[in-house]
Amino acid sequence: METRGGQYELHDRIIIEISHPTGDHQDVVSFLALEISLEISADINRLHLPYFIPKTALVKLHENESCYLPDILVVNRPNLVNEPLWKKQSQLLRARQSLW
Repeated sequence: METRGGQYELHDRIIIEISHPTGDHQDVVSFLALEISLEISADINRLHLPYFIPKTALVKLHENESCYLPDILVVNRPNLVNEPLWKKQSQLLRARQSLW
């Protein structure tokens, strides 16, 4: 969520302004995004898997009242039919959190 030039996330129904990422943070995110892209692109091509990495998407985990703007997100395209806000707002309401 972005308002008045700042970036915000919703944490337990409270709007929290988040700081702009540092250069070091962006370096790590870029490295991870490239590694994940390379890793899954081989599987996508070989196994015809429907995954993609959106540039920006909000994620609301169903367990709580929080909404996040993740640095990296891998989306399973067929699951988007269950996401009522995806087409207009690139927002995922039924996402499942995975820890790697």
